[in-house]
Amino acid sequence: MIMRHPSGLLAAAALAVALATTPAFAAGTDNPAPPAPDTTKSDAKPAPDKKAGDTKSDAKPAPDKKSQNEFLDGYKHAYNLIYKKQDYAGGIAALKALGHDEHADVANLIGFSSRKLGNYIDAKVWYEKALAADPKHTRTWQYYGMWYLEQGNRLKAEEHLEKIRYICGGNGCDDYKALHDALDGKGSY
Repeated sequence: MIMRHPSGLLAAAALAVALATTPAFAAGTDNPAPPAPDTTKSDAKPAPDKKAGDTKSDAKPAPDKKSQNEFLDGYKHAYNLIYKKQDYAGGIAALKALGHDEHADVANLIGFSSRKLGNYIDAKVWYEKALAADPKHTRTWQYYGMWYLEQGNRLKAEEHLEKIRYICGGNGCDDYKALHDALDGKGSY
């Protein structure tokens, strides 16, 4: 009989709850959703008739379509620098210039680029930031699994493969197939 350590079972249960209660998964893409509007700060000025001490809150304006388009254009530019030109340092600079490091797609690509540059500590930080933003971001699980594989930790890479399978299934999921192939020595990472 195999005995499992109780903390390992708790960690597995916590992961299952986190994955089950998180909104729809995102694979990671060259066309991400625009970032959510920042509700922690407001550039809106109070109405002229607003008096000091008035407790009515100012409504946050709707997200600006122009700023959403600027984000998407900037992201696509960074994506092309990274994947088409292999300009990882330029891609990181372009992604950071977007000002949305909390966006899972942005953080994941910074992690990917850092890994490709050999900055493994930075890559790990960015992958964890991406997963904090979206625990079901399968592309991050894939790249982070490849990171572990490069570090010689096959067991951790296999755990990440299992997380991807849990989120989006097995062979029907590109991120699952890519990490699976890398683990089998059939793909690059």
